[in-house]
Amino acid sequence: MMRSPVKSYFVCATPRTGSSLLLGLLESTGVAGHPQAYFRAPDEPLWAERWGLPPTYDYGDYVRAALAHGRTGNGVFGAKLMWDTFQELSGRLPFEGETRFVYAHRDDIVAQAVSWLRAEQTGAWVLGGSGEISGAAPTGRAPRYDERRIAELIHTIEEHNAGWEAWFASAGVTPHRVRYEDLAADPVGTTREILAFLGLSLPEGRGITPRHRRQADSLNDDWARRYRDSGTT
Repeated sequence: MMRSPVKSYFVCATPRTGSSLLLGLLESTGVAGHPQAYFRAPDEPLWAERWGLPPTYDYGDYVRAALAHGRTGNGVFGAKLMWDTFQELSGRLPFEGETRFVYAHRDDIVAQAVSWLRAEQTGAWVLGGSGEISGAAPTGRAPRYDERRIAELIHTIEEHNAGWEAWFASAGVTPHRVRYEDLAADPVGTTREILAFLGLSLPEGRGITPRHRRQADSLNDDWARRYRDSGTT
């Protein structure tokens, strides 16, 4: 049975769970909004400038602009929330009507932490893209293995995952869960499952097309193996 169509949804995530890939796939359907990390505080003035808001805009103006630019023609709005952003803005976010939630997570958090460290060092958070306001400005720094930082990031990932789970439980939210491993193996099938959860149908003749390229390579594998072999907890 087809669910009733959603009007707004949020992709909830932690870094390096394939969330940017997922946003691009959803946007490519033409019916799932133009989801981006609109509410990340450091990016707010950049989005405001892109949208042509006056320097005197207030937060209400900003939210209305985000809703306008984040909707597709069918009225569906999508956006991404990382846990730290959600904590900063809880109570100020536009959860309209029956807002639904997609939770992107990753089983292999060592690999996730390694990917996070590498992006943090190099400044290259995405390859390709779907109109992101930030995340594709390489620093020119060469990636360097850092066991201590990987351990810190693993701890952060565990904290953020626990935060999302606690909020879902307290808010009575049942999210659609997307494992990074499933998304990487079958991006089109995973996107179709999300559309069904959102009550949306892919238009006749419309394809689902990735807009981001995979970044992980043998270096990521080497670092993850090195970290596991170290016995660090």
